[in-house]
Amino acid sequence: MRVLFVSWAWPTHFYPMVPLAWALRAAGHEVRVAAPPGLAAHVTAAGLPYAPGGHDLDAVARIRDYIPGRTPGPAGRGPRAVTLFAELAEAMADDLVAFARAWRPDLVVHEPTAYAGPLAAAASGARAVRLPWGADLMHRQATQEAEEHALAPLFARFGLCGPESADVLGALTVDLCPPAMQVPEESRPGPLDRLPMRYVPYNGAGRIPVPLPPAERQRPRVCVTWGTTVGRLDPSMMLAGEVVAALDALDVGIVVAVAAEQRPLLGALPARAKVLESVPLHCVLPHCDLVVAHGGAGTILTGLAAGLPQLVVPQLIDHGFNAQRFTATGAGLSLTRDEAHPEGLRAAVRALLDEPAYRKAAEGIRDDNARRPTPARVAEQLAEFVESTEGGRPC
Repeated sequence: MRVLFVSWAWPTHFYPMVPLAWALRAAGHEVRVAAPPGLAAHVTAAGLPYAPGGHDLDAVARIRDYIPGRTPGPAGRGPRAVTLFAELAEAMADDLVAFARAWRPDLVVHEPTAYAGPLAAAASGARAVRLPWGADLMHRQATQEAEEHALAPLFARFGLCGPESADVLGALTVDLCPPAMQVPEESRPGPLDRLPMRYVPYNGAGRIPVPLPPAERQRPRVCVTWGTTVGRLDPSMMLAGEVVAALDALDVGIVVAVAAEQRPLLGALPARAKVLESVPLHCVLPHCDLVVAHGGAGTILTGLAAGLPQLVVPQLIDHGFNAQRFTATGAGLSLTRDEAHPEGLRAAVRALLDEPAYRKAAEGIRDDNARRPTPARVAEQLAEFVESTEGGRPC
């Protein structure tokens, strides 16, 4: 079986795909990852074969427009963001369709905002499989109507007409989000064929330093991390340094996980704060008791996979959505930017460390996640799906 993974150049959308790609390769299937050049180094660092897919657009500049308060009008993952995602698909379309028609994949696995994925699937006769990076933010009626409208001209350009051609929901959705955090079924516009999959954290490649001291210690350890996106969009939203300064008054150990290029954004830190630069988060959190972060899906899910309660200070529209779904699990708390003053941060951290219910909820989600099908099992299910529908290949 041949499987083509598709993402635009946004690493945190690509990372959740990696364990499934590994599992498919380990099972003997052929795998390629098609993306613009900006993602190439991340793909090869994950040990996966890279296929060039179009050219890069300055998505960072465009996404800055979606930061609340910066520009008037609607923001977020609705119609305005769909326009950006359609432009990203346009930038990838020619190369990706040519590659897919030549290579002839059986499956195209794409993250929900990589519209070039379903385009390549339709053009080559493959089956499209969605792989959301967390709670299914994109499965909304208004979003799907906007997607169909925005993508119709692109699909028509390749001779793909009709409503089924621009179907971004595909044949299957691989669902790696723990059920406790997933969008309730009644909140979605319609049912999807979903394959549940265990969330296996992959937070990028990196060098692992001398291990942190073992878990048996005198005081709890808090990990402060602010992802890789916020600092690129607006350095003033990189609150990790402020959070560390506030927590220095508490009797806790402090670990700061940060991308090396964003280390200067932390400013001066207390001497006792241990900074880990570009260390994969899943290698850090098993040595911690609590996470304080920005609300990115990868950070939240990695924390839940480790069974840790979390304090979330969302900065972007999708972070707010993630925070809402996360706090509904009972595994943590969320503060607005205005509430995240030093005393507010300290009070929330004390509550999360002192009240056992938060950790119990997080550990329950960790255990539920561990019982879900592994990427290896999902790879088997995808192969079974292709075999069962082999006669129906349209092209």
